[in-house]
Amino acid sequence: MPVSPSSPARVAASLPKRGGVGLKADHVEQILAERPDLGFFEIHAENYMGDGGPAHRRLEAIRALYPLSLHGVGLSIGSPRPLDKDHLKRLAALAQRYEPGLFSEHLAWSSHNQGFLNDLLPLPYTKETLATVADHIDQTQEALGRRMLLENPSTYLVFAESTISEADFIAEVARRTGCGLLLDVNNVIVSSTNHGFDPIAYLDVYPLRHVEEIHLAGYAETQDDAGRPLLVDAHDSPVRDHVWALYAETIRRVGPTPTLIEWDNDVPVWPTLLAEARRAEATMARIVAASEEKALRHAV
Repeated sequence: MPVSPSSPARVAASLPKRGGVGLKADHVEQILAERPDLGFFEIHAENYMGDGGPAHRRLEAIRALYPLSLHGVGLSIGSPRPLDKDHLKRLAALAQRYEPGLFSEHLAWSSHNQGFLNDLLPLPYTKETLATVADHIDQTQEALGRRMLLENPSTYLVFAESTISEADFIAEVARRTGCGLLLDVNNVIVSSTNHGFDPIAYLDVYPLRHVEEIHLAGYAETQDDAGRPLLVDAHDSPVRDHVWALYAETIRRVGPTPTLIEWDNDVPVWPTLLAEARRAEATMARIVAASEEKALRHAV
């Protein structure tokens, strides 16, 4: 059970090391009828900030059968503005109500003096930003009474004032706050293509020991003003083959890890989404089997 948000203790929760999907209203009736063998469902916290209604009735029925992952998109962890205390209270109440295995948020900002922006915007990697992000994560973990996971962003520009690499920035945030990490493998592919770096080299320096959940998604392809390839983290299509390849390499390094398929736009029929989660589980199983076979050969 979650501790009270007023307690200094923090819940060390977890999810099954299996595949999961984002819960969509159009799929709930079929899920409840068929009860598929699936690791977990993820919900966006901001969709459930109200006290009742059909959305909560559907979610309560799902929660009775499956673990949940709670994913925030509106906390604006990277904003220089103070965190919204009312938002934090609603988030804490939601976590107490549904007891999610994990809670995660983005390394991004979405609030401004004029209100909230409908986007997850990048931030410069500086000592000042690092202090702000760490402070906001501390406040969030204390308010919720549990550890949170921080997700690496997909980015389309870099800041000239950045003095810290993204991987080092995230590692230092985890060290200062004790938070865990959500590694979005699709975001690594998107950012590496947009900025011309090697995604394997990114994994080499990323603090993988802190990763407790993985996200996979599809991206959209376009071009920048100079005609160079530009990828967009669109969540509107199947996971691409080279994202699956980087995922497999990630699992070789970190072992089986709760893995979510993000498909939020142009949502497919339920069997298509379920098949993506099953592919993630098959990938994990294949890598575990290969590792065990290799260990057995070495032992002989």
